[in-house]
Amino acid sequence: MRRKRVLPPAVLILCTAALAGTAPAVASPLTAPEPARPAATPAAPLRILLTNDDGYNAPGIRKAFERLTAAGYDVTIVAPLTNQSGTGTKMMSAPTIAVKHPEPKVWAVDGTPGDAVLFGLSEVFEGHAPDLVVSGTNFGPNVAGLATHSGTVGGAVAALESGVPAIALSTGGLAVPDPTATINAMGPTMDFAVKLIDRLRTRAKSGPLLPKGVGLNVNHPVVGADGTGTAVGVAATFQDPQAPLQPDFTDSGDGTWKVNVQFRPQPAAKGGDVEAVSAGKIAISPMNADWNTGPAEFATTAALLAGIRP
Repeated sequence: MRRKRVLPPAVLILCTAALAGTAPAVASPLTAPEPARPAATPAAPLRILLTNDDGYNAPGIRKAFERLTAAGYDVTIVAPLTNQSGTGTKMMSAPTIAVKHPEPKVWAVDGTPGDAVLFGLSEVFEGHAPDLVVSGTNFGPNVAGLATHSGTVGGAVAALESGVPAIALSTGGLAVPDPTATINAMGPTMDFAVKLIDRLRTRAKSGPLLPKGVGLNVNHPVVGADGTGTAVGVAATFQDPQAPLQPDFTDSGDGTWKVNVQFRPQPAAKGGDVEAVSAGKIAISPMNADWNTGPAEFATTAALLAGIRP
């Protein structure tokens, strides 16, 4: 399994710095009052393209639309028409694509999350790219090898390839998901997402919300029996290198094979996303779109190839 590059510590610090308030300024009695200044022009609403891989009408994306809109963002859904879970970064595999516009601010693309994002950037947001692409919130986690094959992450990667900041959001623990608890946990997931986006915007001032080429893969655990509990913390993590989905193939004897996929997580890597979510923490892993590895991996590869000739 390919592992995404762990980006510089500064990016990780950006993910998890505590949300701190600022004390109001107090005028000194020894100084003259400043002349009145014109009122500042209110900042324009943050423009968000919202996508997912569960389909444009899934509970997760609708909860995301509701919470992000209530936070004052200008949100437009451009998402797959049907469930596209597990499609990864697949896109543009057909010469034509059907698109529906079932309601204001909602576009349903008959394709993958990547197709939906590309359509949104090229047509819905033509000439004026959104400030952010949010993909999710997904039903279930996207940690370790699940992230590599995730359509939720794939939608975010498509945005990064186009130069637009992106966040992938997922809701779920590592056990078999309880539908009711997972849907309930989408509320806390989006509460945190709003807090995170607000923090990014405050730090970015008038610039891009994230460093160029950097996205965030956010996994929110299901806390409590009903999913309404609060996560115990936030952790800056990396994608655990394990592949928790294990296939079992059985020969049917007629040229076909039965496939049974088991979820068998391995011991969690220290500092990885699996460890954090298992501990009830929100895991935030930086990601990029070019699948590059870091200097150590490059040095290892260079040593292996030393002296080889065509």
